[in-house]
Amino acid sequence: MSKEKKIVPISSAATEKEQSTMINKSITEKQQKSNLQATNNLKNLEQEVLHTITMEELYDTVYPPKTAIVDKLIYNGTYLFVGAPKIGKSFLMAQLGYHVSMGLPLWDYQVNQGEVLYLALEDDYSRLQKRLSKMFGMESTSNFYFATKSKSLNEGLENQLTNFITEHPKTKLIIIDTLQKIREVGGDKYSYSSDYEIVTKLKQFSDKHSICVLVVHHTRKLQSEDSFDMISGTNGLLGASDGAFIMQKKKRTDNVATLDIVGRDQQDQKLMIEFDREHCVWSFKKAETELWKESVDEVLEIIAKFMQNQEKWKGTATELLNCLSEIDMQPNKLTKKLNISVEKLYTDYQIAYKSSRGHDGRMIYLEKLKSEYDNSENCDDKI
Repeated sequence: MSKEKKIVPISSAATEKEQSTMINKSITEKQQKSNLQATNNLKNLEQEVLHTITMEELYDTVYPPKTAIVDKLIYNGTYLFVGAPKIGKSFLMAQLGYHVSMGLPLWDYQVNQGEVLYLALEDDYSRLQKRLSKMFGMESTSNFYFATKSKSLNEGLENQLTNFITEHPKTKLIIIDTLQKIREVGGDKYSYSSDYEIVTKLKQFSDKHSICVLVVHHTRKLQSEDSFDMISGTNGLLGASDGAFIMQKKKRTDNVATLDIVGRDQQDQKLMIEFDREHCVWSFKKAETELWKESVDEVLEIIAKFMQNQEKWKGTATELLNCLSEIDMQPNKLTKKLNISVEKLYTDYQIAYKSSRGHDGRMIYLEKLKSEYDNSENCDDKI
């Protein structure tokens, strides 16, 4: 049988916007499935049933890619943003929220646009109006929401946030300024278990809704060589979070600050930023740490080149291997490779991948959103 019969490129007349909608729908469905799985696991625990999964099942499962709010800086999940009082944290939070709501790059980092809720719990609307107009002039947006009062976590904050997301399903980022304002009243407020529990509640919320929750907090006065040891409270705060930003100045009157970044799904970084006192915005000066670059994945490179001349492709792993003659791999190994590489395919190559099992066996679906490859090769050409 010829390769043309085995491999059937699926042409698409869809616009880039339609493609993006289809891909985002697919990712949302995967996220909902993953969240449902987590809920079922919790029910099992409540019934004293330990849910387990084998390594083989892990490799056979396609998990949704981790979505960046700001590429290489912050992702879905719960993060801490920590700094001393009155050093410009709230200005940077407003700047971040504005850029996400407008879809504007933050410094040299790409942003995924979405609606933003900023709980400015230490401000009033008059101060917010003056601050924002000084920062952004008259260029306003209807995607950026503010509240200056909310309930604490044990009084119903989660319900308030859930209602907001229900009304605004395009929400990507919620900023809580500050942690102290939403802490439960009473109890052992500064124990490890209390700190861990409060961030865990926020993390469960952010994971459930596939959004980012960024919590502003203060540093302690005692200095430390490790920036992250300066977070006020116990290690339970950092331990339960997905990541943290530590903002520091050598002197309070300095315009330059360092931003230390750590996270579960990203590399540690240290950035130098500078405050423009005239416009009250932070500008990027330099990165003090160079990001480690992964070696090129030859299999994904070959697949990306294969997809450059078509919007969609559907077939079995065997059919895909017949098309990609340079890949020497068993079909089931290729499927596992793609399952594991779904996030890298999406973020690095702008290719959405999914697989499903039907009467004809397991089918592979590839869909290109946007490719960086200009030259094309047909399926029956050697790659």
